[in-house]
Amino acid sequence: MRASAFLVLLLPAFLLPPLGAQDPAMVHYIYQRFQVLEQGLEKCTLATRAYIQDFQEFSKNISVMLGRCQTYTSEYMSAVNQLALRVERAQREIDYLEYLREADACINSEDKTLPEQLLQEAEEDKKIRTLLNASCDNMLMAIKSLKIVKRTMDTDGSWMKDTVSDSPKVYVLIGSQNNTVWEFANMRAFTEDSTKPAPRKLILTYSWQGTSQVLYKGFLFFHNQGTPNELIKYNLQKRTVEKRMLLPGGAGRARVYQHSPSTYIDLAVDEYGLWAIHSGTGIQGHLVLTKIEPGRLRVEHSWDTPCRRQGAEASFLICGVFYVVYSSGDQGPHRITCVYDPLGTVSEEDLPNLFFPRRPRSHSMIHYNPRDKQLYAWNDGNQIIYKIQTKRKKPLE
Repeated sequence: MRASAFLVLLLPAFLLPPLGAQDPAMVHYIYQRFQVLEQGLEKCTLATRAYIQDFQEFSKNISVMLGRCQTYTSEYMSAVNQLALRVERAQREIDYLEYLREADACINSEDKTLPEQLLQEAEEDKKIRTLLNASCDNMLMAIKSLKIVKRTMDTDGSWMKDTVSDSPKVYVLIGSQNNTVWEFANMRAFTEDSTKPAPRKLILTYSWQGTSQVLYKGFLFFHNQGTPNELIKYNLQKRTVEKRMLLPGGAGRARVYQHSPSTYIDLAVDEYGLWAIHSGTGIQGHLVLTKIEPGRLRVEHSWDTPCRRQGAEASFLICGVFYVVYSSGDQGPHRITCVYDPLGTVSEEDLPNLFFPRRPRSHSMIHYNPRDKQLYAWNDGNQIIYKIQTKRKKPLE
């Protein structure tokens, strides 16, 4: 039985005329309408099948194209990483040539004879010794004691004194992204909130990034927030930006320390002056140590250290020796397990068991002050001073 006839049979009785009075023309008309409806349904079914087939073919083509895109993306990322590595190496060569101020044309290392290579290495070693010529021969032996100077509610921050001048002022920078510096008249004014005079509020022109700020000869040096690698030299008294520079060598691409998520460039001061520490993608997560000339704010020299950022939480320098603090995260312990000396006077055999007292969290900053020979640290809202013990390094050969 055709579908049209079957549908007619299913019509309610009240829609059909009485059995004896059915009009053949009416019945024929109803059959025709159902035939049209049936043809429309068949066309709809065919169109739906065609649409499903087209959609399946489209999905198949899209899947193939996505697979090709993933392949192209992987190849593109690999090419970008290789290019970044080459750019980083080129930038290091440029920095080195700028420091040496050589006017002669560059000579490919492959074309140099062994005596020429040895001569270049000797000249570079001489330049490094000239750069690090301060009469400082101490190396860290132990963390003697801990003193909690003050407790605040702020998990991250930094605090410091000027690392060169005899000023008793204490500076506090709260948070990892801010532009407000609190200046206290002295340590007592900082530790006792009721002590007068009240702290002075200094609003910087730019905000800092991380907890890596240092105060050197009256100038605050910090990583400019919102930029990957810009350092700012700020005059706190004049409230002006004195200098700014872009730190080369891949700085700011990744955070410096695994356990300090907000710091991408760390700054430090020791007896030799101003330093910057960062992690570059082109050197497999190893930390880069850069000596900075603070007057004109330019790179003097850079070293790829063997110290890895994985597991690190902070670092500092004493007499040109680079110490990196590692931990397993919260609850410590905090140990110095990697030390790097650009002059080569400190070896692994010289290292004692260097560790910090157990603290509840990783340090957001540990900075050495060469004026009072102490470490200033911030840990879980605690402003801490670590007293240290040193000994003389081996004499430079």
